[in-house]
Amino acid sequence: MLKRKFTDFLAKWKNDADKTCLLVKGARQVGKTYVIDDFAKTHYKNYVYINFELSPEKKEIFEGELGVDSIIRRMSVYFPSVNFAPRDTIIFLDEIQSCPNARVAFKSFSIDKRFDVIGSGSLLGVNYKEVSSYPTGYEASVDLYSLDFEEFLWGLGIKGDTLSYIRDCFLNKKPIDGGILKKFREYFRWYILTGGMPQVVETFVKTNNFGKVLELQRRITASYLDDITKYAPRTEKGRARKCFDSIPWQLAKRNKKFIYAEIDGEQENTVGARQYEGSLTWLYDAGIINYCYNLLEPALPLAANIKAANFKVYMRDTGLLISMMEDGTQTAILGDELNINEGSITENICAEAFAKNGKKLTYFERRGKIEVDFVFNLNGEATAIEIKSGNSLLSKSLDSIIENYKTVKRYIKLEKDCNIYVDEKGIEHYPLFTAMLL
Repeated sequence: MLKRKFTDFLAKWKNDADKTCLLVKGARQVGKTYVIDDFAKTHYKNYVYINFELSPEKKEIFEGELGVDSIIRRMSVYFPSVNFAPRDTIIFLDEIQSCPNARVAFKSFSIDKRFDVIGSGSLLGVNYKEVSSYPTGYEASVDLYSLDFEEFLWGLGIKGDTLSYIRDCFLNKKPIDGGILKKFREYFRWYILTGGMPQVVETFVKTNNFGKVLELQRRITASYLDDITKYAPRTEKGRARKCFDSIPWQLAKRNKKFIYAEIDGEQENTVGARQYEGSLTWLYDAGIINYCYNLLEPALPLAANIKAANFKVYMRDTGLLISMMEDGTQTAILGDELNINEGSITENICAEAFAKNGKKLTYFERRGKIEVDFVFNLNGEATAIEIKSGNSLLSKSLDSIIENYKTVKRYIKLEKDCNIYVDEKGIEHYPLFTAMLL
């Protein structure tokens, strides 16, 4: 069984006396059902599990009056052996997007507080017009991503003291032992190839076979395409698929900005935007992609400087991105050629790490002369981050930021082949895999 950080989150939620119902979102196959099911079985005496896609007849439980007593009365018909003991019973409503009224009932359960309730879904196919309103203020919503690099290392059996040593080196800006550094670079290449989908990681841990990894990843991406066909609004189906298919080559451009017009070869970007904007938003809502917005200026507050019409699109799981690329990409990555496809894979894996740490992705580009891959607010300081997939020692963009933008207070380079150090310009240098620690 793979250890997930989300289990600790669930434990804190359970122990919160004033908690509301919990809604867990995320793309299909990131492990939502598995981790919640395991937590429910090990932390509660009484457990009710309903999957509305596998058992559509149980939607009847949430028809009619939605008071807690009425719901529990109807639920007991389907689960006669369950003792619905107050404060020691959890109800897990899986694929909740297939039963909108179940989510409406969160309000009743949150006010009543006798029973803990978790809903989970990918939000695919949710029709927001099916019900009058959702329980704003009566649910806590959280996104579950695929495994991050640290969780992947746990799956490999890497001990906590080694990870603590890496974290200590990062925080204190001191070099990592050469042997450990070399091994972690190799682990990171493995992680880039496998990504974090639990089933894929388990397959790799058991078989050590990247061929089986790729086969499984391509089945998952095919299932995403099936979901588009099944759940996307009729007018969005073809467009959403085109947007999805375009992500690898949009990222492989030197200028990685996502351009709607290039999907169909339109002459005007505004024409493409009118056609495809809703489709791309659908992929985001499905938990498949992340946006990274350009900034007017690299200055705090970053949210006030976002240019909403200028953005990059990253896959939320880099392993799935690689599975969408041509054959041979796996071999190149395993051979430490991280600069292929204009460094798009390296940039995507860092974007994935940042997003999994809760960061809203932003970058700064000015007239093609300056481009900083990411800009974040780290501990109250505007921080410019440059990703280096090759062996170049140049830092033209960071040098320009240092010279021209005094709003930026911290400068970081994440590099393929380096140890931890701070140079004479004040630029902090770290190995790529330490992106998980930012």
